[in-house]
Amino acid sequence: MPHWVYILHSEKLGRFYTGETSDFDIRMVFHDTSDSKKFTGKARDWRLFLKFECDSKAQAMSIERHIKRMKSSVYIKNLKNYPEMVTRLKIKYSG
Repeated sequence: MPHWVYILHSEKLGRFYTGETSDFDIRMVFHDTSDSKKFTGKARDWRLFLKFECDSKAQAMSIERHIKRMKSSVYIKNLKNYPEMVTRLKIKYSG
């Protein structure tokens, strides 16, 4: 079953949110309707910034963790501007 790493952006918060899921559409409904105590509940303007498929849940979780550890909006923007960075992450966290 494919898994996805996705990055959302909120103009209101000026922040990114990184996550992983096996069903992106259901996950977006969750983010759009989540309680205000949850991070994504703090805004209602989340838009998809980047999404890419991974080979497994383990790979997706590793890449998600890697991106979150970077704590950098510049890094996240570079992932979109330089697709080879995503390819390298997939190779690094394969198998």
